[in-house]
Amino acid sequence: MMGLSWEIWALAAFGCFLTGLAKGGLPGVGNITVLIFASVFEPKASVGLLLPILISADIVAVVIYRRTVDWRSVWRLWPWMALGVVFGTILFGAISSEGIRRVIGFVVLAMTLLQILRKVLEKRSPESAKKLTPQNRIYSGSLGLIGGVATMLANAAGPVGQLFLLSAGLPKTVFVGTSAWIFFLINVFKLPFQAYLGILHVSSLSISFRLMPFAMLGAFVAPVIVRRINDQWFVRVVWFFVIVAGIKLLFF
Repeated sequence: MMGLSWEIWALAAFGCFLTGLAKGGLPGVGNITVLIFASVFEPKASVGLLLPILISADIVAVVIYRRTVDWRSVWRLWPWMALGVVFGTILFGAISSEGIRRVIGFVVLAMTLLQILRKVLEKRSPESAKKLTPQNRIYSGSLGLIGGVATMLANAAGPVGQLFLLSAGLPKTVFVGTSAWIFFLINVFKLPFQAYLGILHVSSLSISFRLMPFAMLGAFVAPVIVRRINDQWFVRVVWFFVIVAGIKLLFF
């Protein structure tokens, strides 16, 4: 893996920067990184390569937003996600590399559809949308399990966390801080599972460590961008590219 071309390094570095932006408060961007890594690296290996990079950006985010976290939301979702990680580990070992590539595309598209579904419910049936709240244990458990499997198979549980926290009605900074803690804890939890699967090892870490600074830079820069950018416009553009890339992985 170390004999990578400069084009791959540049694309991976860009993806890591986007990961940092996502961790710092720009939702949806992280899915692009998942798709970039799955395209330029061997799909199964890409999952292990990305995990330490995610954790480095998580650390920056939890430091920046350490005073804005809703711990009730964290503990409503995290245990279910941890259980989903266990299921995801079993599935990961049973699926081929090409299968993982298609699963990544499917998961990203499915998570995008979940995001769209909630917005439709909010507009057309506010009462139905209200039922999708963290207080509903079936809702929380279902999202947590789906998110745990998605994050283990593809590091692609961001939209699940966003759905959950949007339904909690948290202020913007609390939303970002709570999300940061949920994913920091779940990503650290995933480390031994990925090591067991053989996708996290010394060789992969040597690449991940070189890319970490780009993710950390993105996480530092994100709060500044969050204050200045038109969130609605930005998110729409991001989701467009996520859908296109997800279709590419799934069908081509």
